[in-house]
Amino acid sequence: MNERSGIFAGDDPFALARTWVAAAQDGELNDPNAIALSTVDADGLPNVRMVLLKDIEDDAFVFYTNYGSKKSQEIETAGKAAFVWHSKFLRRQIRVRGTVVKEDGPKADEYYASRSLKSRIGAWASNQSQPLSSRASLMADVAKLGLKYQTNPPRPPFWGGWRIEPVEIEFWADGDFRLHDRFRWTRESPANTWTIQRLYP
Repeated sequence: MNERSGIFAGDDPFALARTWVAAAQDGELNDPNAIALSTVDADGLPNVRMVLLKDIEDDAFVFYTNYGSKKSQEIETAGKAAFVWHSKFLRRQIRVRGTVVKEDGPKADEYYASRSLKSRIGAWASNQSQPLSSRASLMADVAKLGLKYQTNPPRPPFWGGWRIEPVEIEFWADGDFRLHDRFRWTRESPANTWTIQRLYP
C-alpha cells in the first residue's frame, strides 16, 4: 500500500511543492510564497531571513536578490543553502536543502522586467545589506535613478536569481495530537534518483 496518498501523493517533489504553494494562495493573508532562507557565513554561523520564492522549476527552487547582499555573499562562499516554506492556513511546511547556482540569464531578465517600475528602480538604488546613512539618502538615489532610467531600466548586473537544486526535501503536515505526517525525499546529488522515507513526527 502506498502510504503517500492524498496530499502526499505523487512521484515528483517539485510538482508536489507547486501544488502545496498554490493551495496556500486561497487562505494566506500575505505572501503565500514566502520562505525562510538559511545560509552560513565563513565561520559557520547561520543567518536566516524571509524572501519570496518566485519559481518552482522542474529541478530547482528560484528566488531573486542583490548579488552584493549578505545572503548572496554567503551562498557564493558555501555554494549551499536551505529554506523552509510554512503555511499557517494549510498547516503544512516544506523544508529544502541543496546546492545553489546563479540564475542570471534570460529568466532573470524576464522576471526583472515583470516587476513594477518602482521595484526595478529600487533594485538599482539599494546597496543591499550595507550601512545606510538615512532613508532620505536612499530616496534621493531612487529619484536620481528614476530620472536616469525613465520607464525602462535594464536589469542591474548585480541583481538576479539563485536556483536551489535540492538534495533533500521534506513535506510535513499537521496531525492530531502532534502526530504529524512527514516524508523526506533525499538524493546524493541533483543527478541521482530520490529515496523517500516516512519520518517520526
